[in-house]
Amino acid sequence: MGERNWRIWTRHSLLLLISCFVSQLYASSDVKVYEPFDKTFHGRWIVSEKEEFNGVWKHAKSEGHDDYGLLVSEKARRYAIVKELDNVVSLKDGTVVLQYEVRLQEGLECGGAYLKYLRPQEAGWIPKEFSNESPYTIMFGPDKCGGTNKIHFILKHKNPKSGEYIEHHLKFPPSVPSDKLTHVYTAVLKPKNELLILVDGEEKKKANFLSDDFEPPLIPAETIPDPDDKKPEDWDESEKIQDPDAKKPDDWEEDAPMEIIDEEAVKPEGWLDDEPEEIDDPEATKPEDWVDEEDGEWEAPKIENPKCEEAPGCGEWKKPMKSNPAYKGKWYAPLIDNPKYKGIWKPRDIPNPNYFKLNKPNFEPIAAIGIEIWTMQDGILFDNIIIASDEKVAESYRKTAWKPKFDAEKEKQKAEEVANAGELKGFQKMVFDLLYKVADIPFLGEHKSKVLDLLEKAEKQPNLIVGAVVSIIIIILTVFLMFIFGGKQQQPAKATGVTKKSDGAAASSSNRQGATEKKEEQNEDASAPRRRARRET
Repeated sequence: MGERNWRIWTRHSLLLLISCFVSQLYASSDVKVYEPFDKTFHGRWIVSEKEEFNGVWKHAKSEGHDDYGLLVSEKARRYAIVKELDNVVSLKDGTVVLQYEVRLQEGLECGGAYLKYLRPQEAGWIPKEFSNESPYTIMFGPDKCGGTNKIHFILKHKNPKSGEYIEHHLKFPPSVPSDKLTHVYTAVLKPKNELLILVDGEEKKKANFLSDDFEPPLIPAETIPDPDDKKPEDWDESEKIQDPDAKKPDDWEEDAPMEIIDEEAVKPEGWLDDEPEEIDDPEATKPEDWVDEEDGEWEAPKIENPKCEEAPGCGEWKKPMKSNPAYKGKWYAPLIDNPKYKGIWKPRDIPNPNYFKLNKPNFEPIAAIGIEIWTMQDGILFDNIIIASDEKVAESYRKTAWKPKFDAEKEKQKAEEVANAGELKGFQKMVFDLLYKVADIPFLGEHKSKVLDLLEKAEKQPNLIVGAVVSIIIIILTVFLMFIFGGKQQQPAKATGVTKKSDGAAASSSNRQGATEKKEEQNEDASAPRRRARRET
């Protein structure tokens, strides 16, 4: 028997043993509900007939297994399905364990994968109209979308004073695993008002139903703000006020400008008043194909005036601006303590008419299990839903049924990661081989050594690969463009020989730098649009 056939036979045998073991569990009195989905759900689960729930449920195998589950088969749909229990499950006595598996085969970007444990139909619902409005006792399971990433635990608890059912959300719940493996979610309700949330058998959250672990708390506040109390009209909440006795100083000029002309400034020696900052390029010539009648009168492009390079500046000199020492802005009276300040007003407290004492939550019984979700992903597979009265039963199931399946998926995931890593290495080798061939191209010249050096560093340090490849591409493109366009080099900027200049003259000199080097390009730029327009005409 080949290795592949041996592994298939072993897997089938293991699943058969698991099925037998789980059947024994179900026969135990500690198991109140068990749904393995080994048979089709039709006839046992009821799909909501409400129009908005148009998602199609399927009885399908989990990817890579012979184990069946209840599958969300379409993207961007709302789903609702419910199963009535043969016997109502009470949550008031002893330990109750809620557990189920879910596999997000396509991941979960936006959607839910939680269960709702529903109250009896006397609460006002019928299975074929199951919806988000159907009354539940507990909602439990993963939910993820945008900023939401949590394993919900929500208890709907009745206030005995008001008669209202209020949703109490577990605070700081665990987050949803981000992989595509089968995970098992467990909620344990213990006799001393304790709640445990487990993921894959590992405790992730411990809470107490009667503490502040829930929002809002199950036990309401003894007092509440009086809704009829009104703030008195003369109640002053301003801690500080402007000093009513303060007066603006006589020398405070609110209209003074922020800046004024520096009257002490002196025009720099050597400033060329009669020289323009720009002149016509004396070396520019009208293109031979320029036709004045068609292209208009030709004008030589402008260049920086070379005479201005040796001078502090050219053109009309104006005195610079400086900060106005008399500027103070708008005057405001200083702040002082408010003698009428009474503090921030709040309504008086009164006894809360809905307050009640509680020693133990008044859990409503569970009469049905429903799945009512909206999701953007397909491939969500529900399986092995259990309600039990013994933690050991749930633990035994996790060890014998869920763990082998999870380990097989984990092993497959690791093999795929190794294969993907091998493919990446193969791709990297192909890239380096190509780059080494490119490095042999003759036009690289003196830059070849730089390229080879970068390649050697990238091979030794994989974290540098992306940066090295980008740098090599930039070098090659730069050399190639220089090769195509004749390798024209920029001339170094001409020294001005001026040791001191005003700020304005220095900025002007900086803007003029390199202008002479671009005369031919400017000449061409000035004539090209007109020639192009004439040709298009």
